[in-house]
Amino acid sequence: MKPNVKLNPDKLFYTIGEVAAMFNVKTSLIRYWESEFDIIKPKKNKKGNRLFTPKDVENFYLIWYLVKERGMTLAGAKKKLKENKDETEHNFEIIRRLKDIRELIVELRDQIDCE
Repeated sequence: MKPNVKLNPDKLFYTIGEVAAMFNVKTSLIRYWESEFDIIKPKKNKKGNRLFTPKDVENFYLIWYLVKERGMTLAGAKKKLKENKDETEHNFEIIRRLKDIRELIVELRDQIDCE
């Protein structure tokens, strides 16, 4: 299932529950990926609750892409991010934009077909 990542530009932090809902996963997976990938560094409030920045959410999306869509193992995803994170992020962003464009085109096509 495709993640539903919609970041609010006015929001500084997201709770673990909000992040889990965006990716349609359990909070335990979010905690596990946080422990496995050093690019995710949530802040913690006085109660110890994790607060993820929009950058953390983007990093989760990148990991999601590598593991769930590309079928990489966690070890493979870690290696890819360690060796060439900038290129991986750039390629991911291009693919994400192309998918958004495709969705828009399909939506437009469906609207035309209904008329």
